[in-house]
Amino acid sequence: MKSVAVIDYGMGNLHSVAKALEHVCPDTRVYVTNDAAKIEACDRVVLPGVGAMRDCMAEIKRLGVDQIVADQMGKKPILGICVGMQALMQHSSENGGVDCLGELPGDVSFFGDQPSVQQAHLKVPHMGWSQVQQKPHKLWHGIEDNSRFYFVHSYYVRTQARHLVAATCNYGLEFDVALALENVFAVQFHPEKSHSAGLKLLQNFLQWDGS
Repeated sequence: MKSVAVIDYGMGNLHSVAKALEHVCPDTRVYVTNDAAKIEACDRVVLPGVGAMRDCMAEIKRLGVDQIVADQMGKKPILGICVGMQALMQHSSENGGVDCLGELPGDVSFFGDQPSVQQAHLKVPHMGWSQVQQKPHKLWHGIEDNSRFYFVHSYYVRTQARHLVAATCNYGLEFDVALALENVFAVQFHPEKSHSAGLKLLQNFLQWDGS
């Protein structure tokens, strides 16, 4: 039986993600855990996240999740979701500046600081359904380009390594909503809240070998 570990560091919609994974692939065993040995034994790993980056990184380090994630890089398919994606980056401007895990190149910035967002009088956080412009990747299989996904975030990712970008979105400015590096795929939106398109992405993840 396939298995997937949803990393539990106390921040995120852990059980919503777990239930969505169980729904799309009932023959997969889903563990919500921060136990390194159990995560090591699973075929795939999900790093979710909701909340302030300072608090998230504090718990990630306190529980040793930073080392767990580092150990799994290059080994098996990894999916970062929302703040889980942001945590994989190098640095976030949230909470006065927070160093992140540094597994993916790029920084996390505040929408409200951007003149184009201010001039358009867009609300922060960016909340609701937005179209996602895809770039080729196996996890988009069966999902139409420009499908809408559900977002809730005040901070956004931008990487200078444009070859890693698997999808973008526009909210007063273009920002990166999916990054792919070898066995890692990270998304800013919430697939578990994104109905059929999001569930299809989770299903694709459970069938992806990380190549």
